[in-house]
Amino acid sequence: MQFQWTGVFPALTTKLTTTEELDLPLFAANLKAQMAAGVNGIIIGGSLGEASTLTNDEKETLVKFALSEVQGKIPVLVNIAEGATRVATKLAEDATKWGAAGFMLLPPMRYKSDDRETNEYFKAVAKSTNLPIMIYNNPVDYKIEVTLDMFEELLQFSNIQAVKESTRDVTNVTRLRNRFGNRIKILCGVDTLAMEELLMGADGWVAGLVCAFPAETVAIYRLVKAGRIAEATAIYRWFMPLLELDIHAKLVQYIKLAEQQTGIGSEYVRAPRLILAGAEREKVLKIINDGIACRPTLPNYLSL
Repeated sequence: MQFQWTGVFPALTTKLTTTEELDLPLFAANLKAQMAAGVNGIIIGGSLGEASTLTNDEKETLVKFALSEVQGKIPVLVNIAEGATRVATKLAEDATKWGAAGFMLLPPMRYKSDDRETNEYFKAVAKSTNLPIMIYNNPVDYKIEVTLDMFEELLQFSNIQAVKESTRDVTNVTRLRNRFGNRIKILCGVDTLAMEELLMGADGWVAGLVCAFPAETVAIYRLVKAGRIAEATAIYRWFMPLLELDIHAKLVQYIKLAEQQTGIGSEYVRAPRLILAGAEREKVLKIINDGIACRPTLPNYLSL
């Protein structure tokens, strides 16, 4: 499936039952809400999707189920976050066969590779598939930075086409654009910086709180791109306390609780994660419920 690295791409949570099995009916309900809101693609098995706890069989089930639900209307992308290069290339090969449209690719997990090792890992995955790849650059959480010089080397591969920009440095959007022009698409990967990066020329948004608030997320993106900045700003300011749930170590639990409160998910997670309890749960619930209580009325953004 051909697609553009533009727009809103939810990093979907993995819906689970109380016994930690895949909850496909609930996954389908959330997916329908995302599509109705106008997202441009979905990403399965990201960090928010509890990738480290999923088996390859479960990833295959999720990908094939999603493909049957979207019916070719939006691309289904798969996250690759593995510890060994051979495991990463095998997942790329398998997901290509399953019907995935492309990949989000993290640096090696559990080992802090140097620049040469990181690029060789990325190159090996790029060689293993002809599908498009988005490099996930998140030195804050994963302690490995993909520098501009590293991208210079990686862009010899035509299927390395985009970056999920999560350095927390908005000026990196300008550095990437100055160095590479439109050769690489830039998607913001930090919810709390999304509007700022879109205003600086980012092409899209790999979003987290979109899982619970899809319409508001897509509305901000489309309003910014249409130049309706004041309207986008008002929604973004309302959204900010919720978006801050995305930049916490427990973002999975926080965002899943938000999905539950908006009626398109549940708070169930897979151990060692545990659902929130006590004062922490009450604090996060208040943020979520306060946001829901004053949820803004959106303009007809789908016509933009």
